[in-house]
Amino acid sequence: MKALPAAVAAALALMAGVAHAQNYPARPVRMIVPFTPGGSTDLYARTLSPRLGDALGQQVVVDNRAGAGGALGADLAAKAPPDGYTIWIGQTANLAIGPALRKKSPYDPVRDFAPITMVQRASSVFVVSASSPLKSLKDLIALAKKSPGVTYGSAGVGTAGHINGFLVARMAGIELLHVPYKGASPAMLDLQAGRIATMATSIGSSAGLIKQGKIRAIATTGARRAPALPDVPTVAEQGVTGYDIGSWHAVLAPAKTPAPIVARLNKELVAILNQPDIRDKLSHEGGEVMPTTPDEAAAYIRAEVGKWAKLLKDANIPVE
Repeated sequence: MKALPAAVAAALALMAGVAHAQNYPARPVRMIVPFTPGGSTDLYARTLSPRLGDALGQQVVVDNRAGAGGALGADLAAKAPPDGYTIWIGQTANLAIGPALRKKSPYDPVRDFAPITMVQRASSVFVVSASSPLKSLKDLIALAKKSPGVTYGSAGVGTAGHINGFLVARMAGIELLHVPYKGASPAMLDLQAGRIATMATSIGSSAGLIKQGKIRAIATTGARRAPALPDVPTVAEQGVTGYDIGSWHAVLAPAKTPAPIVARLNKELVAILNQPDIRDKLSHEGGEVMPTTPDEAAAYIRAEVGKWAKLLKDANIPVE
């Protein structure tokens, strides 16, 4: 039997994809969160999934798969069938930072995924326990100069929290000791207990604890003060000139997910992200809600992958 001409084969594949999309979804959709419950990525998933389930007429089940700084869940998503029944929330850590820090990443952040939409970009915040004597980032820098090896926690190697701390230390000329955790929640528990000195985390996941007086914000990481924490000075304002590190999140599917399904998911998610109560809730993260087209999301992620690869190489951060 002769092989079909390429144009005919492509047309048949497109028709099959359209037919599949017309019946989509016929069962629940899994949304992988590559971190433990309680962090910003989990917050986004649990905010978006009920509304997305309503829009699709099927339940969207959040599946937390923490480990390796978000790489475990990302790899699981990359290897899932490209049928629209597995989507995931990726972010700076496992799409831009982690792959650049590993000699061999188990997945390619550009080739292995079909971006659906960006969700948000935001600053992070350095926090300390309420009982800490540190009142500012200047205090932290002064302590580290006097006693090298002050500890900082993160949600794992290659996460935004890890790199925020590393770059503060590098740019301020101090030595900080990194303590990686499996997620932001266990790191936050140790911070409150005084077992680590500081950590950089998302504003949304820490704002409640800051307001309750259980932890103290000492610096935000963007070029400008975060709208959610207007009284907290930036890292740059406190003497680390040029420091400007943000994070972002996106919803993605495995590569080769049919374009009509990606378009359907994009349509529903963009509508959800534009709902006033959702925008208000996500804005408490301290940043900007940014729904996009799939092509815009893909271009943004490609640019960020390149930017972070150069930044980490120039900073001479060890590859693991």
